[in-house]
Amino acid sequence: MSLALRNLQRAVPLRRALLRQRLQAVRGALGVRAFDVGVVCVDNRKIQQMNRIYREQDTPTDVLSFPFHENLKAGEIPQPDFPDDYNLGDIFLGVEFIFQQCKEDEDYYDILTVTATHGLCHLLGFTHSTEAEWQKMYQKEKQVLQELNKHMGTRLQPLSRGLF
Repeated sequence: MSLALRNLQRAVPLRRALLRQRLQAVRGALGVRAFDVGVVCVDNRKIQQMNRIYREQDTPTDVLSFPFHENLKAGEIPQPDFPDDYNLGDIFLGVEFIFQQCKEDEDYYDILTVTATHGLCHLLGFTHSTEAEWQKMYQKEKQVLQELNKHMGTRLQPLSRGLF
């Protein structure tokens, strides 16, 4: 199925082909290539507005995920009955915020990849409200990123490391 990648911001230059290639690899590692996913790249103003509306947090953030299938157990792959239900949902990447948070020795596209992986895990029912939930999500992110590291020669680490 498809990966819809939209860049709705102009604050940070974005090489969509590179990001698309990495996101396809993440989808493969998660075993969800049969599902549609929308990824929208936005600036601080837009991600802050969305964060305020949906999470009641009036600050910019790195990623917001909106799952199509609600109430999935952590890591559960949806089992749709209809072709139109082969959709995981949408991820909004706060690319300006992510860029501003990057450390000098970090690659921006590596951090985008890690953040998108985190967002995709949320679409699959992973959360990090408790330490037990975080532990499951952290392990899944770690597994996926280790697989990517083997193929891409990177050293990606989970976004949620050190959360608890």
